[in-house]
This record gives sequence, structure tokens and C-alpha cells, in this order.
Amino acid sequence: QVQLVESGGGLVQAGGSLRLSCAASGRSFNDYFMAWFRQAPGKEREFLASVSTSGGRFWYSDSVKGRFTISRDNAKNTAYLGMNSLKPEDTAVYQCAVARGYTLVEDLYDYWGRGTQVTVSL
Repeated sequence: QVQLVESGGGLVQAGGSLRLSCAASGRSFNDYFMAWFRQAPGKEREFLASVSTSGGRFWYSDSVKGRFTISRDNAKNTAYLGMNSLKPEDTAVYQCAVARGYTLVEDLYDYWGRGTQVTVSL
């Protein structure tokens, strides 16, 4: 069992940066791939990035590659999403989730955080 709590969201101007954190509780955290998703009003949930259990492999969606960076610190049971060059279209609720491997199938993610709001203004 893993509990996930996101933090670090807020209001930022276009072009600015934020770093989101996902703090995990549970002894099995290191067995999971970690991923970030987002959902904007009126849109489906969107996969953003994933990192392997060791932190050595990464996957990014085309919409955020080059701007966002996923990482994890297993000693701290925490994953991160660094976000640079933010755009108004990045406005969404950002969630972290864990799965047993790399996957875009949301039903295969075992645990989800409640989300943190990111709002990018002009």
C-alpha cells in the first residue's frame, strides 16, 4: 500500500517555473515506477512523464519534453516534477501515481495522489 501526497502547486506567470513534489508513504515505494499526470477543465487526463524504480530511465510526453523534468529520491520516498517555461495551457490539476512498470494505461496505476493545482497566468 502506498499513499501519495502532492505539493508545490500554485499560481505562476507564463514563462515561470515550479517544482512539484510527491511524497510517498509505504514500504513498497521503491518497487514502483512513478508517473505524473494532469487534467485540465474539459479535457481528459494526460500522461506527462514517468521514471523507473531506480530513477535511471525516463519517459516524457511530447507536450512537455524539454520543459519538464521527472526525478525521484528513493531515500526520501519522494518524486518530483520540475516545470520550466510554463504556459497558460499547462494550467491543470497535477497528480502523481505509481505502477509496476512503464504504462500509459491509467487503470494499471495502483495508487494516485489527490492532486495539486497549477495555474499559469499571462
